[in-house]
Amino acid sequence: MGAVKSRHAIPAALEACHTAIVEGYLIEGHVPAKDLRRLLTERPDVKGLSVPGMPVGSPGMEVPGREAEHYDVLTFDEEGRTSVFSQY
Repeated sequence: MGAVKSRHAIPAALEACHTAIVEGYLIEGHVPAKDLRRLLTERPDVKGLSVPGMPVGSPGMEVPGREAEHYDVLTFDEEGRTSVFSQY
């Protein structure tokens, strides 16, 4: 996966365990489906979305009996600049 992340210049601070390309956007980590739908509807001028790391409570990272962590879904551009797309 390191080679894939490197080839697509995903900033190290935004890396997570999964990488996908969806309609030209890079998707990194456990991004909620509703954020993917919003991205594909709004089509902002960004390189992609990222949920860095593996926060508990993000899709696929739910842990019974454990409270979900607060996390942000970030947009990132070609220069690695980020902004908050959504918060959980």
